Amino acid sequence: MQQKSYPERKFWAQFDALQMGSGWDDIDITKPQILVESVYGDSHPGSVHLNQLMEQVNIGVYESGAKPARFYTTDICDGCAQGHNGMNYILASREAIANMVEIHGNMCSWDGMVLSSSCDKSIPAHLKAIARLNIPAIFVPGGAMRTGPNYTTSIVAGDISLREKRDGAITEREVMDYKLTGCPSVGACSFLGTASTMQCMAEALGLALPGTALAPATMRDILQYSRQAGRKIVELAEKEIAPDKILTFEAFKNAIIIHSAIGGSTNAMIHFPSIARELGIEIAPELFDEINHKVPHIGNIYPSGSHVAECFWFAGGIPMVQLMLKDMLNLDVLTVSGKTLGDNLEELQENNWFERNLGYLANYGLKREDVIIPVEKVKEIGSVAVLKGNIAPEGSVVKYSACGENQREVVNAKARVFNSEEDAYNAVVQSKINPGDVVIIRYEGPRGCGMPEMLATTEAICCDERINGSVSLITDGRFSGGTRGAAIGHVSPEAASGGPIAFIEEGDLVSYSVANRTINMTGIHGKPCTAEEAAEELKKRSVRGVIPRQPRKGFYKIYTEYARSGMEGGGLE
Repeated sequence: MQQKSYPERKFWAQFDALQMGSGWDDIDITKPQILVESVYGDSHPGSVHLNQLMEQVNIGVYESGAKPARFYTTDICDGCAQGHNGMNYILASREAIANMVEIHGNMCSWDGMVLSSSCDKSIPAHLKAIARLNIPAIFVPGGAMRTGPNYTTSIVAGDISLREKRDGAITEREVMDYKLTGCPSVGACSFLGTASTMQCMAEALGLALPGTALAPATMRDILQYSRQAGRKIVELAEKEIAPDKILTFEAFKNAIIIHSAIGGSTNAMIHFPSIARELGIEIAPELFDEINHKVPHIGNIYPSGSHVAECFWFAGGIPMVQLMLKDMLNLDVLTVSGKTLGDNLEELQENNWFERNLGYLANYGLKREDVIIPVEKVKEIGSVAVLKGNIAPEGSVVKYSACGENQREVVNAKARVFNSEEDAYNAVVQSKINPGDVVIIRYEGPRGCGMPEMLATTEAICCDERINGSVSLITDGRFSGGTRGAAIGHVSPEAASGGPIAFIEEGDLVSYSVANRTINMTGIHGKPCTAEEAAEELKKRSVRGVIPRQPRKGFYKIYTEYARSGMEGGGLE
């Protein structure tokens, strides 16, 4: 196999000299070259261990006769960005990371590429870059964090943080005990948040090797998978299996089916359209809705269920879900194994993969059916819905699997309106929100301030016994994958773009229905009216215009001026 960069080396001798000056020898420069990039760094537990995985990838590449080249673009963490301006950069960081990988990927003609990350925006950034560069590529998931005390996850932070702000509600010892145990290992947070969801989606799309998503980050298996990825990328390069042969419309449809079945984060509904657009594929929001009308919700995984991410992997993970739903999937799609999805499942069965880890699950006193519910026992169909109406003409999303039956339909609830999450959060903490209210948070979309997640506020609501289970939240921002309760996000058009949500006023009445897929303003200043009358009132109010944004600079300015709507994926135009 002749390296793709051979003509470039013949043109400019300094290329080889520079690599040899970096420690390569005269044999290395003749081998196929593999870009090995991760978001390794000290940013958070999902990234700090990736150098170990990449070392295994490097060994696998060497074993297969190629030369790896290490590159890094460290990501940032939603959890560290809570409550300050850093949260406004989180979604924008997806674009920045994808752009940096694109830059690295065009430094020379690489023969192949292995990318690794664990978390919310770095995974979709890597998937976008894979699609954009369209050279043979494999994604290596960074795995799942171990479980916290008493079978908890790091999201206990919501309760801890709320009580810290209320006099006498918590002791310093309780706070420190959480800090010492909330994140007990490296890896992605152990609930099915966006990080865990996107690991699963990378595998469901066929870009990660079978069974790799959410492998416990501290177990030997994840190192073996990384070594295998290093070997396999050389094979893909030799066979010239590029991402456009894997990332087909059928692959995206398969992944959306899996997303529905496991109760994945609503952020996947931002990421999928943005990834697909890199290859000229359109993923309309309606496709999610169509699929969620049909697919059984079989993943009993927190926050839509009871169990943690590593237990999902022990129970069989994504391959088990694919096996159980194989009649709904296209099994002929190609994957980075070099084989079809159907072939992968057969091979895993032959290798006893589905049974091998059940003993680990037994350590928790669990059986497979406790974590992945048999289809015949499922009580719920789907997990997310797209709602439209005079508040959200282009759509909004809700993860109904994470809220109670009583909150899946709300009629003429009083709107409590806030122009920032900070103001809404403070109102919840200060007990100014009443049972039955609908909290409206706007100017939080991509062009408003970068589309931050509303986890602090949703957790404050869910941890307050006075209002939990009765207060809904509607926003043009987005949510953490760990969000619980009635949370409707991605409202489009957003407020900053003149969307109707900008003109709802305190005391207006709001109604929504998951069953009917509707969301409307249905009352003016407390007086009920038809949805059509409310739409006309919103149109009249729109004459006054939207609140001007504060001056911005740098990449943040670029992102908030050119980002697409949340329903279109929030990517740069």
